[in-house]
Amino acid sequence: MSVAEKLAQNTDTNSVQPSSTDNCVMIPVVKSPWWYHLKYVLAGMLLGIVLVKGEMISWFRIQEMFRFQSFHMYGILATAVGTGAFSIFLIKKFNLKTIGGEPVRFPTKKFNKGHIYGGILFGLGWGMTGACPGPLFAQIGTGLTVIVVTLLSALTGTWFYGYVKEKLPH
Repeated sequence: MSVAEKLAQNTDTNSVQPSSTDNCVMIPVVKSPWWYHLKYVLAGMLLGIVLVKGEMISWFRIQEMFRFQSFHMYGILATAVGTGAFSIFLIKKFNLKTIGGEPVRFPTKKFNKGHIYGGILFGLGWGMTGACPGPLFAQIGTGLTVIVVTLLSALTGTWFYGYVKEKLPH
């Protein structure tokens, strides 16, 4: 019996033990009332407010960063990298587990030249549009409706990558 089947039969996820043959350890199939997911909507709205108030979605701030005219965005990015690195350190040091009780694993990834090309494409798109994928919805929410074009372009690029992924050298 798979984890999904176990979860479908029992809403107490702490008592569900995945077998060694399960591909995905925890599959969320427990039925929840519609309002249960409002916390994620509220968290997203809070993130949007932080992005707007911190001027992280400002086209002008992004252009200042790429022209090396301001430390504002570099400071925010450095803080995010530092927080992430410290969090990973704590997770590894204290052997923290997920909410489902599983160990947190950090798989190693093999570097390839596609990372360089992808980074260049991402940076060019970010510099030209003044928007990275994260805050697109926050920008649209502030009334920058022209960002819908950027959102559609990002979705098209994602679809195109999925279409040609098997033909690319990974």
